[in-house]
Amino acid sequence: MKYSVSLYSFYSALKAGTLSPMECIQKAKELGFDAVEAVDFVNFQCPEEELTQQALALKAEADKQGLVFSSLAVAADLLNGCGGDTEKEISRVKKYVDLAALLGAPRMRHDITKGAEPAQSYDSLLPRLADAVREITEYAAGKGVVTMTENHGFFSQDSERVEKLYIAVGHPNFKLLCDMGNFLCADEDPALAVARIAPYTAYVHAKDFICKSFYAEDPGEGAFQTRGGNYLRGTVIGHGNVPVKQCLHTLKAAGYDDTIAIEFEGLEPCVEAVRIGLANLKKYWAEV
Repeated sequence: MKYSVSLYSFYSALKAGTLSPMECIQKAKELGFDAVEAVDFVNFQCPEEELTQQALALKAEADKQGLVFSSLAVAADLLNGCGGDTEKEISRVKKYVDLAALLGAPRMRHDITKGAEPAQSYDSLLPRLADAVREITEYAAGKGVVTMTENHGFFSQDSERVEKLYIAVGHPNFKLLCDMGNFLCADEDPALAVARIAPYTAYVHAKDFICKSFYAEDPGEGAFQTRGGNYLRGTVIGHGNVPVKQCLHTLKAAGYDDTIAIEFEGLEPCVEAVRIGLANLKKYWAEV
């Protein structure tokens, strides 16, 4: 098993100016990770003409630290992005495939859509979405980059929906990123959801949330509501309500033995949260 950390996990330190993007890579090495995951809005906040230079600089820093990039995570909306011009949005996502290749990342994850206006069912949109995803992954295959989507963004978040998308795309270069915490955003049991998509999983996000019912007191700042109105707040792996160990057991039973990336988005100090999360994650994996 290899352990990675999404550089988004250090976002609070980046915003506060206590860590730079390059120092986050250094910190990942200090904490004992094997790899790092780049994120578009964290690592590529620069003019388009500077994206290639930025990717090469990030790769040089990772090489210096003896780390690899496990993945690149990119926002996308294949229905509404680029003003509703799907082909333009596909072209934009393909440019990030090129950046993933420059990073040496074997995978790239992109979103699917936030949904249609006026509202349409997931199934009705599935053929159009699958065509767009297939075009991206066919391009990425030529670059040596596997493309993935994860259970993310509310509309394309349930395990049943991402499974349907995976089957509809039907391309060997397209896989799923299993985020064990994100299923809670769609009010789905993470243990059952992970069991559904484990056979199609090529990459894993380890994440934990503290959950409160809609009928409990609103926890206020730092929390957000699920699709069904319950409350979630990100926290240290092992400190919340996500059955992390059970999810790992299911993944291991399905034969998964590649890379698990921590994605921390809680209120706790990020470096300590990631350090404790990595220790817990390694412990749980060894025990299942």
